[in-house]
Amino acid sequence: MKLKDLSVLVAVIMIVVMMVIPLPPLLLDILILINISLSLTIILVAMNTKEALQFSIFPSLLLLTTLFRLGLNVSTTRSILTNQTGGEVVETFGSFVVGGSPIIGLVVFLILVIIQFLVITKGSERVAEVAARFTLDSMPGKQMSIDADLGAGLISESDARKRREKISQEADFYGAMDGASKFVKGDAIAGIIITLINILGGLLIGVIVHQMSFGEAAQLFTLLSIGDGLVSQIPALLISTAAGIVVTRAASDGNLGSDITRQLSAYPKMLYVVAGTLALIAVFTPINIFLILPIAGLVAFAAYKMDRASAAEEAVVNETADDTQELEKLKSPESVMDLLQVDSIEFEFGYGLIPIADKNQGGDLLDRVIMIRRQIAIELGIVVPVIRIRDNIQLRPNEYTIKIKGNKVASGEIMLDHYLAISPGIDDENVTGIETVEPAFGMPALWVNEEMKEEAELSGYAIVDPPSVVSTHLTEVIRRHAHELIGRQEVKSLIDHVRETSPAVVEELIPQMMTIGEVQKVLMKLLKEKVSIRNLLVILESLADYAAQTKDIDLLTEYVRQSLSRQISLQYANQNEILQVITAGASLEKKVAESVHRTEQGNYLSLDPATSQTIYQTISEQAQQLQASGVQPILLTSPAIRMYIRQFLERYLPDLTVLSYNELEPDIEIQSVGVVNLS
Repeated sequence: MKLKDLSVLVAVIMIVVMMVIPLPPLLLDILILINISLSLTIILVAMNTKEALQFSIFPSLLLLTTLFRLGLNVSTTRSILTNQTGGEVVETFGSFVVGGSPIIGLVVFLILVIIQFLVITKGSERVAEVAARFTLDSMPGKQMSIDADLGAGLISESDARKRREKISQEADFYGAMDGASKFVKGDAIAGIIITLINILGGLLIGVIVHQMSFGEAAQLFTLLSIGDGLVSQIPALLISTAAGIVVTRAASDGNLGSDITRQLSAYPKMLYVVAGTLALIAVFTPINIFLILPIAGLVAFAAYKMDRASAAEEAVVNETADDTQELEKLKSPESVMDLLQVDSIEFEFGYGLIPIADKNQGGDLLDRVIMIRRQIAIELGIVVPVIRIRDNIQLRPNEYTIKIKGNKVASGEIMLDHYLAISPGIDDENVTGIETVEPAFGMPALWVNEEMKEEAELSGYAIVDPPSVVSTHLTEVIRRHAHELIGRQEVKSLIDHVRETSPAVVEELIPQMMTIGEVQKVLMKLLKEKVSIRNLLVILESLADYAAQTKDIDLLTEYVRQSLSRQISLQYANQNEILQVITAGASLEKKVAESVHRTEQGNYLSLDPATSQTIYQTISEQAQQLQASGVQPILLTSPAIRMYIRQFLERYLPDLTVLSYNELEPDIEIQSVGVVNLS
């Protein structure tokens, strides 16, 4: 056992021993002074704690000090009645403190007891009882809050364990304080009874045993008993006050002294009201004006100094707040983490294009971005992330760039004081301007000024203002890279939205048959071929139908495309429900089907270089012919090879649409304008 533990045990044993064994007056003086010192230490510690748990030993300490005080009462009572003395400390309190008057001493003693018993002890007892009750009642809610934070990843398992331990310790502490406060109440009652017994016992012993007169016995034993009571009750009053401070102490960043100073001085203007009230009392009451006015002046001066100090501090804080915040941000580890954040979409522009983004200069780019996000949501069924718009002095004045996940995917250059005139196919020599290329679709165009604009319109040119050029380019870039913008978190949000109205299909599919990541891959493949995923319910139902049969993402995507046949048909057919296509010939179908290799890792198409070059050139020539005639090129194949043809052409002809017969509705009229064969 450690020496500190042994010393506490010895102290408790000695308290019990001194109740039985008579102690000399000198030793009593030492123990009384120790009791006073201990009570002062306890109240000072209580005032300097920031929260109750920092003084968690207080309930046990309260019981030990009460036992020590009662042991001193027994020892001093024995000494007073036996030796007619309680030591110098008791005699000093009985004569000097109360002026040697038994009546004054008795009154002072009773006032101290009443203050302790009716005010401090009773209030502390009630506060401890209420605090214990509310702490126990709030435990389930606090535990649920900890579990919720842990489940959301806001805290670690270690932090959750510490917070649970703190809640348990708070409940134990306030429960212990509720019980310990009863001992303080009993100690106050015992102090009154012991003092009365001392006075009555002293009178009887003085008159009967020591043959004193009644007056002499009353003078001697009453003063000694009152001195003993004061010596006991003053430390008891200090400890009771400490108990009240501890149970009423709210959690704070400072101790009691700093909190009182800071919070009372937080409103210096209120002290002017106090000073004015004191001045009115001096004027309208008989109280000596020279007694009150100096105090009022002192309060007003304190208010003035505090007000000046508060204003100066606020000015300094306002001047340095931004710099300090920026400096701390740079010093903190989180500042490095912020640098790792990559925006999903970024639009950067040179300083010359600031007017299109600045509302004060009439720019409406932000409003256009909002409309772009709404348009993409309707067309493709995805929620476009927030687009970060900012200027970049490293770009040329009229240049802009578009980034996806931090990588540049497109750029352009516009002239704010011109209009973009897109050629109708046959150029007019009378229309002059700065030659350029329309950034979204790569068509030849001219930048024309205001004077040339009307003539270009009459010549059939499509006239587009600079903000529309930018918004159109941004829209097409988002369409082209939509599959890169949909991650697992975005897919989960979309699925949760479907779950609100159709929970059955979601619960059947996820996570029993497919994971969020697998569904994301299917949606990415659809978006990559510009197939809208807005009808997500049909997609999930199709996956639920076929996911039990195969885990091949490519094959599942084909099944989903067939389920979306009506949507795909309407997307590519014209108003007369006629679809002009390039058809894959029998030789191409056979060659591709024979070149599909099936492995455990999946199926892939393996063609020799010569055959690959032939297929590419044939399809490319026919696609260019269709584009020249103003028809969107579409390659139509059988369902068995569609995905392999698409994978083959993906790198060389990414904008070529590849459809299968199963993806078209029966009422769609198909017109074959070309056939791709190998011979």
